[in-house]
Amino acid sequence: MAGRVVLIEDEANIAEAIRFLLSREGWQVDVHADGSSALSVIKAAEPDLVILDLMLPGKSGMEIIREIREVEELSHLPVLMLTARGQLKDREMAERAGVTRFMTKPFSNTEVLTAVRDLNAQARQTQASSVRDAG
Repeated sequence: MAGRVVLIEDEANIAEAIRFLLSREGWQVDVHADGSSALSVIKAAEPDLVILDLMLPGKSGMEIIREIREVEELSHLPVLMLTARGQLKDREMAERAGVTRFMTKPFSNTEVLTAVRDLNAQARQTQASSVRDAG
């Protein structure tokens, strides 16, 4: 079942391609290009998933992921980080900061769809087990 995605990506052609791809799959996609206001956009949208570019104007994706993880109600939000920098140290730094999955540009449509579906399924499964544990 599709839900809502906040896409923080400053390259218009990549943002539009991802928005189109996910919209076709039934996702509601909010596209935002500025890092400095990303956290407030994410809070307002209450998404099921965030797709976050590493290099953004205003604030880096790394700073944004740290901010997301510090907010109680966003702490378990799945975040897919996109980057043109695919070195191991970048991946390790992103994972330590709390990124759920890391994807290097260029990527295929299939890779994006698979990652979004997987992250959404994992989040729903975690949510369901949390509800069971609480009940």
